[in-house]
Amino acid sequence: MRGVGLVLLMGVLLIYGCDAGTSEQGNEAANDIPIALKPAELDWVGQKIFHNECAGQFQCLVHWNVGEAFPSLGVGHFIWYPEGVNERFVESFPALVEYMKQRQLNIPLWLRELEPFDSPWPDKPAFEAVENSVRVAELREFLAGTQGIQAEFIVRRAQSSLAEIVESVPEERRAQMKTDLEALGSSPGGIYALLDYVNFKGEGLADTERYNGEGWGLRQVLLAMEPNPEIETLERFRNAAARVLTRRAENAVNPIEKNRWLKGWLKRLETYKQPDGEISSVKKS
Repeated sequence: MRGVGLVLLMGVLLIYGCDAGTSEQGNEAANDIPIALKPAELDWVGQKIFHNECAGQFQCLVHWNVGEAFPSLGVGHFIWYPEGVNERFVESFPALVEYMKQRQLNIPLWLRELEPFDSPWPDKPAFEAVENSVRVAELREFLAGTQGIQAEFIVRRAQSSLAEIVESVPEERRAQMKTDLEALGSSPGGIYALLDYVNFKGEGLADTERYNGEGWGLRQVLLAMEPNPEIETLERFRNAAARVLTRRAENAVNPIEKNRWLKGWLKRLETYKQPDGEISSVKKS
């Protein structure tokens, strides 16, 4: 099952990675960035993202993290708020399901007919009480079998946000930002970093995603990149992301972000490197 999902995921990245300029969004910033990877490179990128979010584990496809008020689902750990929960983070699972409906997938009937479309589990204990139920098992199976569509959703989300991010910054910063995006989009490590970070911490455009008025998404990382011709663009991205996420943890009201989560975030950023010999060692499951 996992092997089939990874093959599907790689196929989608191949379609949307190698032909980014023909995306339906048609946005200028995305078209300006060459995203072309060989099949083995695509395999590496896909496995990295899947491992970051789910460690390749089937059970993790429907999961409720400690310290969070919502479950996370799919290879991208898409957020799904229960009724009455409306936190600052951008909810993504309903948008994914809507995209799946547009693609005419065979969505589980109970999920399709859910009204309102809120998480049916109000809190973590309620989820844990039914975690081994038929419905949750059916949802995991569905998400395991649609990894390619989820990857497509991640790619489209990242692509569609680039123009808006560039346009949202002061005009004098746009040229350097586009140069950095083009450099990141020209290598497997850079493409992986862009896709993973948007899926991981968002675009940085939502006003709600702020602590003390400061955000932590892709926009904030690109703005925090310090121009330095002697340092590789991907390394500057990685360093900027570390500063942005450290700032978020220090601004957070909940100490779990600084005391527990930050270490994992920074470790994840360490994977934002060029693959070197990793790609040749990747084997399809």
